[in-house]
Amino acid sequence: MIHLDRVAREIRTVGLYDLVLQDVQKIAGKNRVSETEILDILGTHPQLLQDYMQTNVEYNLSNIHLRDIETGDLKDECMNTADKINTNLAQLRELEKYTLDFEQSAILVIIFSIEFFVLFSVQYFIVLLNLKAWQGLIYGIFASSVAVAYWYGKKEQKKFARNKAIYEKMYEETLEMLSRLEKEGCIRKSDLLIEECDEHV
Repeated sequence: MIHLDRVAREIRTVGLYDLVLQDVQKIAGKNRVSETEILDILGTHPQLLQDYMQTNVEYNLSNIHLRDIETGDLKDECMNTADKINTNLAQLRELEKYTLDFEQSAILVIIFSIEFFVLFSVQYFIVLLNLKAWQGLIYGIFASSVAVAYWYGKKEQKKFARNKAIYEKMYEETLEMLSRLEKEGCIRKSDLLIEECDEHV
C-alpha cells in the first residue's frame, strides 16, 4: 500500500528525508540522483525504505498511500469488500504508530524524562531543603517511581508488540482484498493512490 514512485520523489525533494537521501547518495556515489536511481537503490537496500517509513511514523505521517474506495457505484459483493477495506484502512492508520520499534518510541522518552525529573527533585529536597532526616523516605519514593516506570514501560512494550502483530495481519488481509477487487474489475488500485502528502505541500 506504499506508492514507491511517491517515496522516491519525496526522498529526492522533501527535506524531512535528507538522511535517507544522504544514504542513497552515498550508495550511488554521487550527489545528484534521479527518482529512477532512488527506486533502484531502494530495491537493493530495503533498509532505506524502512528508514523512510520510520521517519513518517515518527512525524505522524502515514505510509498507507491509498485513499478510501468510493462505494457509491459498486454493487453487492464488491461494495461489501470495499467497505471492509475502508474499515481496515482506517484501523491500519490508527495502528501505524505501533510499527515503530518500542525503543525508539516517544513513550520511552517520556518515561525517562519523568524519571530524570523525579531524580532531580529527590536531590533538590534532600540537599537544598536540608531534609537529610527524610532521605530514606524520599529515596524510597524515588525507588517506587522507578518500579512503576519499569512496570508501565513493560506494559507499553507488550501493547506495541500486540498491536504490531494485528497491524501486520490486517495489512496482508487488506492487500489480498484489494487484489481480489482489482481482479474482479471492481476497482483500479492506481486510481486509489495518493500521489503526494498534504503535509509536504
